[in-house]
Amino acid sequence: MKKIPMRMCIITREKLPKKDLIRVVKTIDGIVVDTTGKLNGKGCYLKKELEVIELAQKRKILNSILETNVEESIYEELKAKIN
Repeated sequence: MKKIPMRMCIITREKLPKKDLIRVVKTIDGIVVDTTGKLNGKGCYLKKELEVIELAQKRKILNSILETNVEESIYEELKAKIN
């Protein structure tokens, strides 16, 4: 049986399979939505649910975790990826 990589959502604190989450990464070029899950840089995971993305946007939790100002366009891109 193959091991399933598990990661924790920063909003819900649930441990979920990596494929059920979206990764946001702080790279040298800025903040990026990582669709491959393999980009270098400091990253965090969000559950693929609209409510979770909106809560992260409202609380500005990505700003504190990634230690930078996250643009609104990143949240819009996240919402587009889950639909």
